Amino acid sequence: MPQLNPSPWLAIMIFSWLTFLIIIPPKIMAHIMPNEPASQDPGKSKMDTWNWPWL
Repeated sequence: MPQLNPSPWLAIMIFSWLTFLIIIPPKIMAHIMPNEPASQDPGKSKMDTWNWPWL
């Protein structure tokens, strides 16, 4: 029963996890978001009241 022999499958599992944990995360973290959120000044965010012309 070849599926009970863990030697080739253990090596495949270890190399695939090393790939996922060491090689791929720096490549993903190197991407830059095109629209970085800008911080707003809390004093500027005060809204004026709307004057309705028909009231």
